[in-house]
Amino acid sequence: MAWLERLRARVALFCLVGAVGVCHAGSYEDFFDAIRLDQAEQVQVLLERGFDPNSVDGSGQAGLLVAIKGASYKVAQVLIADASTQVDVRNAADESPLMLAALKGQADLCEQLLARDADVNKPGWTPLHYAATGAQLPVVQLLLDHYAYIDAESPNGSTPLMLAAMYGSAEIVQLLLDAGADPGLKNALGLSAIDFALRVGKTDAAERIAKAVRDRRPKGEW
Repeated sequence: MAWLERLRARVALFCLVGAVGVCHAGSYEDFFDAIRLDQAEQVQVLLERGFDPNSVDGSGQAGLLVAIKGASYKVAQVLIADASTQVDVRNAADESPLMLAALKGQADLCEQLLARDADVNKPGWTPLHYAATGAQLPVVQLLLDHYAYIDAESPNGSTPLMLAAMYGSAEIVQLLLDAGADPGLKNALGLSAIDFALRVGKTDAAERIAKAVRDRRPKGEW
């Protein structure tokens, strides 16, 4: 009976589609479980089976962002190495993987992302802003070596030097000054890098910035 054969074919197709859906759902859960546990081999297996590395979790964050934010750095390396992964994906706060890796001082991840042409000079807050808040000299130097704009302005006009003065180390401040950061700039609130440093009692950083300001002044003639 032709109608019976058609019915059987439709039932078989329905079962196949359902099985694929269940398989995808299982892979989705496995993917984010593996990210949280930093199981790089499991993630690699899923990618080789065709799982989309750009899948987002329940909060809308892509797997790469979840991995870096959660310190699952082995998984992050696997994802960055996959040619299908979008390395400039953003979260709700407009943070990129390079920004998060810079914030956490992960020089190797930053280098891997830069090799994939991650945007080092995105508008607004930049990876250099984030790197300047820590004490990771290699990350700041790496970003500068890849032409990060040293006086990049955040949405409120703050520069990496200002953030280094308040949150970073005196060594980061000095590195930025030596690389040409402008110590005289002010943000939208009229605050300079010296003001940032003095607000948190970082006199060493303030003195280094003040010296840079003095050194920029024209020398008088006697």
